[in-house]
Amino acid sequence: MEPLTHHLTIRALKAHAKTLGLESSDIQVLLSHVLKKNRTWLVAHDDEALPVEQCTQLKAAFSRRVAGEPIAYITGEREFFSRNFTVTPAVLIPRPETEALVDFALKHAPLNGKILDVCTGSGCVAISIACERPDLEVYASDISEAALNVARANAVKLQAQVHWRKGHLLAPWQGEKFALIVANPPYIAQQDPHLQQGDLRFEPSLALTDGANGLQMISALITQSLTHLQAEGLLALEHGFDQAFAVRNLLKAADYKKIQTLSDLAGHERITHASL
Repeated sequence: MEPLTHHLTIRALKAHAKTLGLESSDIQVLLSHVLKKNRTWLVAHDDEALPVEQCTQLKAAFSRRVAGEPIAYITGEREFFSRNFTVTPAVLIPRPETEALVDFALKHAPLNGKILDVCTGSGCVAISIACERPDLEVYASDISEAALNVARANAVKLQAQVHWRKGHLLAPWQGEKFALIVANPPYIAQQDPHLQQGDLRFEPSLALTDGANGLQMISALITQSLTHLQAEGLLALEHGFDQAFAVRNLLKAADYKKIQTLSDLAGHERITHASL
């Protein structure tokens, strides 16, 4: 990309972005991010010439988006449960459907209960629970040290009390028992073509696929959770839109009770929960 040597107006930069094929919504977000201004300001200052440095930053951001890079990685943040979380390419981008996992925890976690979030990634689930329910003892883990660094930083930023550990699934929690375990584990099958499309191309494969049929991690979590739940403890798992039946069967095979599946806002079966 050629460096800019002259000023451009916001209107001219918008026009440039549109010629690249960018959506208006993406242009708006990138302008707000780089200029640190809201939509109202941008509209009122449409003819304002920007400093060369900001023009260069915006053109670079537009180019990254044209290449398919997710908006969240370009801006370094994503809103989840009404809070802004820092995200990097080391973590999965928080998605609205995962908020159902938080809703479930907030509704069903017992007062002063001990809660665990497995495969925490950016920490969005654990931190949201801790912020909404300060009575709870919230714990979280991930196999990725890079992801945990992002999660810890988010906890500091959002003033959440969460206990972090590194390790695979429930391995870091030897001898510990919880009232509720929630997880958004890697559940995309290794051969799923979606992994080569859209935002998924840029997200960490470790957080997306189990390297098998998409049910390997879920199955392992169900088995391991049996020794990590208190009496009548609850397990809630996010899974793929077409995996609910299989997940319910895995829970039945492990002698879980009260097995139910919740749908996301799009009507897809997304969260399956059960109790010991």
